[in-house]
Amino acid sequence: MNNQVTQNNTAIIHDSTLFAEPIANFHGFQITNALLTSWVVVIIIAILSISLRRSLKKVPGMLQNIFEVVIDGALNLADQVTGSRKVTEKVFPLAITVFFFVLINNWLGILPLGGFGILTHTPEGTAFVPFLRSGTADINTTLALAVIAVIGSNIFGIIAIGLWKVFNKYVNLKALGSIPGKIKKEPTVLLIAPITFFVGILELIGEFAKIASLSFRLFGNVFAGEVLLLSMGAIFSYGLPVPFMFLEILVGVIQALIFSMLVLVYFTIAAQDHDAHDEEHEKVLMTNT
Repeated sequence: MNNQVTQNNTAIIHDSTLFAEPIANFHGFQITNALLTSWVVVIIIAILSISLRRSLKKVPGMLQNIFEVVIDGALNLADQVTGSRKVTEKVFPLAITVFFFVLINNWLGILPLGGFGILTHTPEGTAFVPFLRSGTADINTTLALAVIAVIGSNIFGIIAIGLWKVFNKYVNLKALGSIPGKIKKEPTVLLIAPITFFVGILELIGEFAKIASLSFRLFGNVFAGEVLLLSMGAIFSYGLPVPFMFLEILVGVIQALIFSMLVLVYFTIAAQDHDAHDEEHEKVLMTNT
């Protein structure tokens, strides 16, 4: 999307780019508008957390009451995903932090602050670069969040069920090692064990697919929303973009909720001992027979 504004006979270009735009350079370190927005979000969350912590009372005020209702509802929702309050209490701090980080990033990106920015000179002319752009509209941010979620879930799995079981889920040496002991009683193990081993390899590939799915889903939805608002603002300057802005506010909540819920799902799956479940299933089958 390309908008041109003429000011003092000079064309000012405002492009909606896929990449975050640089606004400053500090000793070779490039600061983009998406990075600046993410820093602002971190500061907002930190200030809000410290303020709430210091103002906790037995008789809550309005702000504390609002957050107690939100946290209580979020805990109950998380319990439905994890199936255990014990697991929820371990994963919830990360999931709720990710939720607020994504949510505030989404909302800051659609604030009507388009007049705050800098002018840069490009071969096409003078370009306007806004100071604030949603961090989640930058693939670097969403990719980093996805990597943290996937690697974090595997570390959580190692802590919960042990390194060997997590490793064996991806490189199933146990399945291949069981062939000599089972081949006499179960000749089909020659077929089943290699398949089980390759399923583990597919699980490993699936971890990389999770990163791509998480990052591109969030980036695509948020970036598309910003382009939509920019397009509507260019075509209809007054009135009409307002409903789309409210729509994007709702989309921002939904995307933050989806991302944080997927984080909960990944951590929950990683903490489950599938070997114990399979052994219990085999015992039930032997008992029934």
